[in-house]
Amino acid sequence: MATTDKPVVTAGMRGASWDPRLMSRPYRVVPYALGTADGQRTLGFLFTTAESGKTVVSLMHPREMAVTHYMVPHVLDAGCACWVQGSRSIGNDLRLEHEVALFDVAAGMAHLRSLGYEKIVLLGNSGGAGLYTLYNQQSSLPAAQRIARTPGGRPTALAELEMPRVDGIILLSPHPGQGRLLMSGIDPSVVSEDDPLETDPALDPFSRDNGYDAGTGAASYDPAFVRRYRAAQAERVARIDARARELLRRKAEARAKVKAGGASMAEQRIAAHAPIFQVWRTDADLRSWDISLDPSDRRTGSLWGRNPLVSNWGSVGFGRVVTPESWLSTWSGLSSNAALEKTAGAITQPTLLVEYTGDQCTFPADIRAIHEQIGAADKRHLRVRGNHHGLALAPGEEPGQRIAGRAAGEWLREKMA
Repeated sequence: MATTDKPVVTAGMRGASWDPRLMSRPYRVVPYALGTADGQRTLGFLFTTAESGKTVVSLMHPREMAVTHYMVPHVLDAGCACWVQGSRSIGNDLRLEHEVALFDVAAGMAHLRSLGYEKIVLLGNSGGAGLYTLYNQQSSLPAAQRIARTPGGRPTALAELEMPRVDGIILLSPHPGQGRLLMSGIDPSVVSEDDPLETDPALDPFSRDNGYDAGTGAASYDPAFVRRYRAAQAERVARIDARARELLRRKAEARAKVKAGGASMAEQRIAAHAPIFQVWRTDADLRSWDISLDPSDRRTGSLWGRNPLVSNWGSVGFGRVVTPESWLSTWSGLSSNAALEKTAGAITQPTLLVEYTGDQCTFPADIRAIHEQIGAADKRHLRVRGNHHGLALAPGEEPGQRIAGRAAGEWLREKMA
């Protein structure tokens, strides 16, 4: 146990990390290493103050450890405890399957209930929204109706998993799910998955002929091009899905022969092999370069920057290196179960949806769709100026994350008192 009246980060921290000046009171932070029902480990940190009551807000991301998340001080100021948890895939999403990550979430929820918390609120920020809404959906179902197999075909064992229900949901700058996000950004001008440079000029989003201005880094795309482009994006995702399933089919057939006896050495190698493949050019959402498409307060460029030569052709980006299983479960906009259009309807608890108006990751139409999909009658949509991390859009402007934090605190006091 650690007790301190000072923050554990420096004033130089930016992005999704807290501003140390917002830690207005002494707090305790206690780390917990938890065992999961499938025999793995997950790490969490419980923040409390002397005023913390029987409500706890839980933050988690499937790929990151958000222990310094900027919402922590606001949650504590609202009189709640704050639980920040990491999945088993922190910093390495190569094998991330969302159905497996639910075991990590469940371990955290069971732990919080064992500590005596009467109300649990899930705070899903960005990719955390897809994970938490999937958990909420599955925990609300009778065990026999839960997802039986991952998109890659593995048994999930979710029917045997204890999945404590939660009492409220906060969705903070959520996107429609990591698969849907990637499908909106995947470059359909890729001709071959084995050649990241070969390009179909008719679909090249960074071609002058198609509306892109390399000098300004901005674009103006014709509606007909946008329609062709979107259709081609789904077609590319479908091709990668087929490739992933073919790799899994070959492996399953080889394993069956090994089990039956008499498999050749080549078949034994295929059975033992864990395929890994690359997905290049995933930062090409037309809305990033043509901000007249679904207009907002955002700047030209993507979450990764304004230069597509770096973010689209370089090593930076979502879903660059995957297994067939992680592609289908996490990054496929067609196959992933962790898409809010599939899960948000199961939200019946009071819900706060926070949109940042300058977000370069999730766009106004995405947020409107998410709000409509949420099944709860008690749902509130708040629009705040800020980028994806709630940072100020103009010099001297109050950061949106502070406005969102105060609003979340007020909502917590109103709904979870």
